[in-house]
Amino acid sequence: MRAQRSGTVVNITSTGGKIYRPLGGWYHGTTFALEALSDCLRLEANPFGIDVVVIEPSGIAADKLEKSSTDGAYAAQAAAVASSLRSEANAKRNSPPSVIADVIRKAVTTRHPKTR
Repeated sequence: MRAQRSGTVVNITSTGGKIYRPLGGWYHGTTFALEALSDCLRLEANPFGIDVVVIEPSGIAADKLEKSSTDGAYAAQAAAVASSLRSEANAKRNSPPSVIADVIRKAVTTRHPKTR
């Protein structure tokens, strides 16, 4: 990309890089980190004509949260968070994979893509 002085790096993070929830330290921490990495890379790559785009889909599956926390000290809290994630209000915010694919396609084909 540097040699051709153009290109687009696309990092998929999550809206979890902007918010936080109980029991999500591992998830939000890594997502926040990828957001920061992308922002720094954008500054570093820009002089070479390279864009760095972050795509932040919303909605996550709650089944892994419940399965990994059924018997521990956090079981009740995990069940409450999982229930919230499955709620109708949250379900309406989830994007199907085709929507995300369209956003990625637009990011890599647009001359000056949005950073997020």
